[in-house]
Amino acid sequence: MTKIAELAPTEVWEHFQTLCEIPRPSKHEEALRDYLKGWAELRGLATQLDSAGNLIIRKPATPGFENRQGVVLQSHLDMVCQANADTVHDFFKDPIRPVLKDGWLVAENTTLGADNGIGVALALAVLQSDDIAHGPVEALLTVDEEAGMGGALGLEPGLLQGELLINIDTEEWGDFYLGCAGGEDVNVRAAYVIEAMPANHCVLRLGIKGLKGGHSGCDIHLGRGNAIKSLLRLIKTLEAEFELRLVSFDGGTARNALAREAAAVVALPADKQAQLEQRLAEFESLLQFELYGVDEGVRVVYETASAEGVMAAADQVRLLSALHAAPHGVKRMSQRVTGVVETSNNLGVVQIKDGALFANLMVRSLLESGTQMLADEIVSLFSLAKCDIQREGKYPGWAPNPDSALLALFRQVYAREFGGESGVKVIHAGLECGLIGSKYPQMDMVSFGPDIQGAHAPGERVNVESVAKVWDLLKAVLQAVPVKN
Repeated sequence: MTKIAELAPTEVWEHFQTLCEIPRPSKHEEALRDYLKGWAELRGLATQLDSAGNLIIRKPATPGFENRQGVVLQSHLDMVCQANADTVHDFFKDPIRPVLKDGWLVAENTTLGADNGIGVALALAVLQSDDIAHGPVEALLTVDEEAGMGGALGLEPGLLQGELLINIDTEEWGDFYLGCAGGEDVNVRAAYVIEAMPANHCVLRLGIKGLKGGHSGCDIHLGRGNAIKSLLRLIKTLEAEFELRLVSFDGGTARNALAREAAAVVALPADKQAQLEQRLAEFESLLQFELYGVDEGVRVVYETASAEGVMAAADQVRLLSALHAAPHGVKRMSQRVTGVVETSNNLGVVQIKDGALFANLMVRSLLESGTQMLADEIVSLFSLAKCDIQREGKYPGWAPNPDSALLALFRQVYAREFGGESGVKVIHAGLECGLIGSKYPQMDMVSFGPDIQGAHAPGERVNVESVAKVWDLLKAVLQAVPVKN
């Protein structure tokens, strides 16, 4: 097992080791939050819990830096909890056990939690340090970011004292972010009638496996497969020819992750099973051809199953047709920011069982009107299918400020410390900066971070060398923060 705390810089990695030991699923961060509150108070640091459950830790300025602008270091405590289907891991009890491979720290069969554990670890290292010159520092450690940004939504105006905010939740070293997408969840529910199993039918469990998955914002433009959409396509393609009747469906596990796996239990006339197996092999080959170079590891699997009833035929047409037609992927590229997705949707979760359907669709856009338009279209589609629809968790985007003094400072220090040009980007993902900025409109904000790949999917990894660079840059920026106006 890799000894994380021995990696350099040890003052950062020792904290990430702790984060790997304490489970922190979204909405269940209290064990970690309580630990960090106690940790800070033992060091004489002031702490505050707000009504949303966010933890604020304050550290005074080092002598001689009392007149510098205050800095808020912001990261979220929770992580996306994903594991491969053949991996037994209880995210509420089991620690994360990463390994070091070719300069990357990786969790092979689960998510790593570098998103956003590395950001938390960097903030804690600043709080613990006694050799970094800085003005007043606050660490804002939010909860529930990955499941709806509940912590940032509930953050109260007036709590934060700093003029500058550094969000440490982006995943490309050398790039600085000054804008992000907003978003909204569309949750769909419906009831359906269960009928008796038709005579002379066999039951199979069909599945899509082997997809890479990934972040539903940062990776949505890569053309990776969506197991839910692929399995719905398979069922709709073969539905009439094989008289398929749906028993149940279970696809995806998180609203903000691309669905890697999906399974459906179906019934069909027993005398058609052999022919169906041949068609499944053909469909697998088709998917591998279509996803060549992107997700060609996709597999179509099946096994015998059992069931007593099936979805009523009329309900099957109504509900599967709507799901099959539901949008997924890039809707529109930005006309203002070259190469950046403007509007997208992720069909992240579909569950059909015991007479009830649930589906989650996560809409993102750089434009509030884009979020509104696509969410409206999704609502219209499922309204035709007589579904109950709820729109939840809407959050604003973060409008870019190209005149940001904090951005200029980051780029200046980067050029001095590392040489070369840094990048300035807008991200098609939801950062908490948008919500925080709506409550602290005068706060100057920049987001940056180390190289992280595969966030929100098993195999997530973080580049160790880039963490060291982020740490060096963060220290240098804190020392260079100007005096208060």
